Amino acid sequence: MNEEFIIALKEIVKEKGISEDLLFTTIEDALVAAYKKNYANVGNSAQNVRVSMNRETGEIHVYAQKTVVEDVVDSIIQIDLEEARKISPRYAVDDIAEIEVTPRTFGRVAAQLAKQVVVQRIKEAERNIIYNEFVEKEFDILTGTVLRKDKGNVFVNLGRIEAVLGPNEQMPGEEYIFNERLKLYIVEVKNTTKGAQVVVSRTHPGLVKRLFELEVPEIYDGIVEIKSIAREAGSRTKIAVHSNDENVDAMGACVGPKGVRVQNIVNELKNEKIDIIKWSKLPEEYIANSLSPAKVLDVTMDEENKSARVVVDDNQLSLAIGKEGQNVRLAAKLTGWKIDIKSKSQIG
Repeated sequence: MNEEFIIALKEIVKEKGISEDLLFTTIEDALVAAYKKNYANVGNSAQNVRVSMNRETGEIHVYAQKTVVEDVVDSIIQIDLEEARKISPRYAVDDIAEIEVTPRTFGRVAAQLAKQVVVQRIKEAERNIIYNEFVEKEFDILTGTVLRKDKGNVFVNLGRIEAVLGPNEQMPGEEYIFNERLKLYIVEVKNTTKGAQVVVSRTHPGLVKRLFELEVPEIYDGIVEIKSIAREAGSRTKIAVHSNDENVDAMGACVGPKGVRVQNIVNELKNEKIDIIKWSKLPEEYIANSLSPAKVLDVTMDEENKSARVVVDDNQLSLAIGKEGQNVRLAAKLTGWKIDIKSKSQIG
C-alpha cells in the first residue's frame, strides 16, 4: 500500500459520500481474513490477529494478540510475562499483548484486497445513496422521461435511476412516446440486491392529489384540504375539497382564475375529466354534492347499512348514474356510502 493509493481512497470517500472510518475498518477486517487464509500455518490458525492500516501512509502492520500469563500452557494464544515485557514494560498478567507478525510479502495481497473492498463499498454506497434519495420521494410525484417499452412495461428515466411503469399503472389509451416527459406518482421504493427499484404510476389517485397540491397554493398551505379522491384513470376523477377558512372558496381555489389550475391538471392527465366536489360533514349533503353535475332533489339515509336512496328529476337520472354507471360508482367510492338512485316518477 502506498500514499498515492491512500490519497485516491480519500478522494473516493469525499466524492461518493462513504464513511472513511467504515471503509478503512472494512479493509482491515478483510486483511485479517486474508492473513489467516494465506499466512497462518496450522499451528497458528487459532490465534487472534489485528491488522492496523495507517490512514495517511497506507502502511500495514499485522499483530498477533496473546494473553499475558505466568505459565504458558498454549503458546498460540498465550505469552509469558517476561516475554511480554520485552515488547512493553507496561504489560501485566491478563493483559492482551500484541506481537508484530507482518509478513514481508503481505503488501501485495493487501493492495489487491483493498482495491476489491473499495470497489464493493463504492457500489454499496452508491446503491444506498440512490435508495435514500428516492425513498424520501415515496408517495410524491416526479417528472420522468420515457426511455423504452418492453413486454408491456414502460421504462422511465428519473435521472439517477430507471423506473418501471407496469401495465396496471398505465392510463388506458395513453401513448408513451420516446423522450416524452411525464409526471409520475412514486408508489413504492424497494431496496434490492441490485439496488433501488422504483415503482411508478399514472393511475394512482395520489397522482391527482399531488398535482392539485402543485397547482393550488391554498392546498399546499393547508387552507384548502383534499378530503377524498375517487378515480377511474384516463376517464374521470372526483375530488372532495373543504376550506378551513370561511373566506376561501375551496372549489374556486381548485378551479383557479378562468379555470386555469384545473385545466393544467386535465392537460397533464390527457383530458381526464375532473369533478371538484364540495365536502360536507353532513352525509346527505356530501352525497348530493358527490353526484355532480346531476342535481339531487332528496337523500334518505340508512345509517345501519351505510346506504342512501337518492331522488332526482327524471331528466337528471341518466346524468346522475353516468355512462355505464360511472358517475354513481365514483360518488359511492368518494363518499364511502352505497348509493341507490331513483327518478321522481319511479317513486311515484
